[in-house]
Amino acid sequence: MDKSLFVFILVGVGFFYVVMNIVKETDTAVESNTNYPKEQYVQYYKVDDIGQDIIDVTGIPVATQIKAWNESSLKEELLEIFPDFDTMKGFVKNRVRGEALQKKLLDKINEVEDKFFSGTINAEQAKRMLGQL
Repeated sequence: MDKSLFVFILVGVGFFYVVMNIVKETDTAVESNTNYPKEQYVQYYKVDDIGQDIIDVTGIPVATQIKAWNESSLKEELLEIFPDFDTMKGFVKNRVRGEALQKKLLDKINEVEDKFFSGTINAEQAKRMLGQL
């Protein structure tokens, strides 16, 4: 076998190995950075009849409901709706199942709405308050 062909094949295999390792590392990094809910709360995330993600925490302790909410992607969706408080309230009523959690969220939205429109807090502070439950 020709020496240059052997070197060419060796370089090709080395290049393939390096590329595959880079792809593997990138894929692992992407998976670790995604906003998947924690394993213990996955059971509470469902899809309703029209294909929207919902959180159903009916019948579980309030502390667990709050933890599941804080880990959910729905929390981020709710914050994206800000400052449309009426739409935020509708979002909670339609996509959150669990009386205690729903009440806490609606109370928090009403509190932030009052403070925001009275000028007590600015938009950044309002979003921060909405993010803390």
